[in-house]
Amino acid sequence: MDGEVDHYAVLGLPSGEEGAKLSEKEIKKAYRLKALELHPDKRPDDPNAHDNFQKLTTSYAILNDEKARKLLDDLLRVKREKFQRQSQQDSKRRKMMSDLEERERNAFAPDPSLRAREEEERIARKLKEEIARIRAMSRNKGSATTTPPKKDTAARGRNNTDGGGSGRGLDKGKVLKVSWEKTGEDYTAQRLREIFEEFGVVEDVVIKSSKKKGSALVVMGSKDAAVAATGNVLGDLSNPLLVLPLEPASSPVSFGVEANVETDGPKLSNLVGAGYQAFEESVLEKLKKAAQRQK
Repeated sequence: MDGEVDHYAVLGLPSGEEGAKLSEKEIKKAYRLKALELHPDKRPDDPNAHDNFQKLTTSYAILNDEKARKLLDDLLRVKREKFQRQSQQDSKRRKMMSDLEERERNAFAPDPSLRAREEEERIARKLKEEIARIRAMSRNKGSATTTPPKKDTAARGRNNTDGGGSGRGLDKGKVLKVSWEKTGEDYTAQRLREIFEEFGVVEDVVIKSSKKKGSALVVMGSKDAAVAATGNVLGDLSNPLLVLPLEPASSPVSFGVEANVETDGPKLSNLVGAGYQAFEESVLEKLKKAAQRQK
């Protein structure tokens, strides 16, 4: 137990190398001052006063003995050296642990070059998407300015056929005039488009109807398609369509219905005004009779 006690510290003196250099006179002076402080007569209320004074007396006796003091100095020196070694080892150990942790962090940390490359690819991908979006917007704007609405096309077709325009840009050879009686199935623009698409592309259909009679203008994609559609019986047999070119040809129009349908009607070049109306009614009547015979 005495080997764990620093007797220099008990007397209030410095230990270690500085304590080993103290003289006997300095040690004796320190003992007397400490004895006056810790004497039991000075501490009547302290139950440990006697034990503390006894420890002080023992420490002074050890320091006052030359051999015992030398052994104490050696013991304190060995303890200091051991403490220094442990401190150095702890410092090295802490440094080793710190280095190991740093290596582990570096091993599991993402590669800066890889992260930079991923960031570059992400930005490039975003830029590509933005460029595609801007190009799509430009294409949509271009198509909106260059492609006229179908309604405008139909309006220009009506203006041209009604004589309100100059007729430039529209080939009347592709336009068919279609009429029917409103006694049976009525025809819509979509229905007429489906019927005439059997002969080719239909560019536009404009319906002009009255209470008793329906009529429409059908713009075909080519003159050949218009000619092909002109020579056929179209629509419902109970209410067939009368199909004539917008610009009548000089030769009469023959409808392939039955062999007994008369073909010696008036020439289309002479069908204007009331004559054209009569011709339409005559042809429609013949078509109806042919349809009834087929039933």
